[in-house]
Amino acid sequence: MATATAVERLEANVPAADLNGPHVANSVDVVEKYAQEREKRIGKGLSQFVDLRESAKFKSLLDDPWVEPGTPINEVVSDGGHCRVLIVGAGYGGILFAVNLIKAGFNVYDIVIVDPGGGFGGTWYWNHVEAYIYMPLLEEMQYMPKHKYAGGEELREYAESICRKYNLFDRAMFQSSAKKMSWDDDKQEWKIVISQTPKGLQPKVIDVSADFVILASGVLDNAKLPDAAGIEEFQGDMFHTARWHYNVTGGGPTDPRMTRLRDKKVGIIGTGATAIQVVPRLAECSKELYVFQRTPSAVAARNNRTTDPFDWTTEIANKPGWQRERNLNYFAFVGNAEPKPAVDLVKDGWTSMPSFSALIAGPSYNVTPENAAEHVSKMYALDRPIQDRVRKRALDAVDDPQTASKLQAWYAGWCKRPCFHDEYLPAFNHPHVRLVDTDGKGIDRLSRNGVIASGHEYELDVIVWASGFVSPAVGTPASKASIDLTGRRGERLEEKVREKGVSSLHGVVSRGFPNMFWPGPFQTAASPNQMFLLETLSSHVAYIVAEASCRTGGKAVVEPTAEAEEQWAARILEGAAVFSSVAGCTPSYINKEGEVDNMTMEEKIKAAKGGVWAKGIVDYVHALEAWRKENTLHGLEIKSG
Repeated sequence: MATATAVERLEANVPAADLNGPHVANSVDVVEKYAQEREKRIGKGLSQFVDLRESAKFKSLLDDPWVEPGTPINEVVSDGGHCRVLIVGAGYGGILFAVNLIKAGFNVYDIVIVDPGGGFGGTWYWNHVEAYIYMPLLEEMQYMPKHKYAGGEELREYAESICRKYNLFDRAMFQSSAKKMSWDDDKQEWKIVISQTPKGLQPKVIDVSADFVILASGVLDNAKLPDAAGIEEFQGDMFHTARWHYNVTGGGPTDPRMTRLRDKKVGIIGTGATAIQVVPRLAECSKELYVFQRTPSAVAARNNRTTDPFDWTTEIANKPGWQRERNLNYFAFVGNAEPKPAVDLVKDGWTSMPSFSALIAGPSYNVTPENAAEHVSKMYALDRPIQDRVRKRALDAVDDPQTASKLQAWYAGWCKRPCFHDEYLPAFNHPHVRLVDTDGKGIDRLSRNGVIASGHEYELDVIVWASGFVSPAVGTPASKASIDLTGRRGERLEEKVREKGVSSLHGVVSRGFPNMFWPGPFQTAASPNQMFLLETLSSHVAYIVAEASCRTGGKAVVEPTAEAEEQWAARILEGAAVFSSVAGCTPSYINKEGEVDNMTMEEKIKAAKGGVWAKGIVDYVHALEAWRKENTLHGLEIKSG
């Protein structure tokens, strides 16, 4: 049973009277069930995981399987060289920053992109947001996605098509990682140490400099493993979903037939957003498949379909500005705006889930500490019928009642990333697919022959880790990219954040670290569609850099004033009560695996400074647009370099 304290915490915020209705048999029972499931995961925190970047033993799991040995590095900038703008990251974020800098007047030859991978694309594979809004620049590229929800290979190819249009391939230095950055106050530029590790060739280190640096390495890009014993003992093949090994499975990005698994016993560890996509394919191809579950995901219908060209031209891409309009319409429904638009243009699981606004906020909320409990009650009441439908879907889709019951998610819809898939739940109807539910505990350990869970050994030939990524709430933009960063007077960004909390202007630039920019995620806005935010922030940063350079007549040095940072943090703090519903959530990357609830009040206030815009992403975008319209660069110190 759950502790009384946990149940009382939830009951205090979710009055039964607010939940009673035809969809609820006993709302207090559901509240207690939520608390019971949460208690299974409490206490382990972030220490239960290993960041693969920091593990000498398992760092090899991050090796790039796509690069052919002997592929040389394109020396865009040589040892001792200089560039105007260095962008860290070749995913969609890095691409959009480069594109918007070019649109703002920079020459493509002013830009250098570095990335440890072997090509453009980033972590495109895990996102299930509608392609018509998720894929950026569709209107400009005149591109029609093949399906309502694009597959990973299409997203990668589309990213490359943008790069070809803007000639970014010649400016990308792959298999290269920025390891150290330090601000040179005398030369007013960044000194950067880049480690180059071409597969099969001699590694080397080069020193370069740049006027501006943009950290666009991503929000969910650092893979993690559970800190389970015996990993080094396993004798079979093993890889993380962040680095899929087709040499183990067979098949390829355009070939779903993983023929090398047809005689294999496969285990996949994890049932989060990535596993939801992987399990159906593994079920098709494996001799036996064991799915090891700690906490089930809430899996609603996706209803993917092929894009109809007639519908595309008449109903979707039918006028200038259609993609922005579609995004704003989407945010109105996801953010639970009142009143809502007359027509839901996207019509998917996200726009049918207004309760997710408990996590990402919305324009209609005015929450203070005094009325926070009432707001939490409303969020739970809004969420309950949605989660009831999702839980019923598991019962309807899975034949075995015991398995179906274990696939039901017992937590509020915003506590973990909602998933949408049409084939995941039915995959458990195959006789060779078995759910191994660990009742919140996770696996015990690995052995020479496979996985031990709940005291039983499961013999396996292949283990697929679907254990996810380090929480976006952990670290700074520099540490997320594994960069040793020092600003003015040797100040470290990690030390500044540790002492003062997050300090920035607009969530993109921080005092003491001039000419360095990043796309949040702290002090910006939140949305299921991260791509729209990246488009917004890359345009915003390009405006700042171009305008500052213009005003100084050349080399500019840009950083916010201390007062501007304090004022921006105050605006973020003003809305912190909007996110009260996150308290008491089941542990996940959203709440640092439950550690947020155990913070002291001082720690919570400091953490709240790094929160997101309390009126939602559309209001945040309007705030940035209003600031740019003033055309004063208010809050920034601009000096000639």
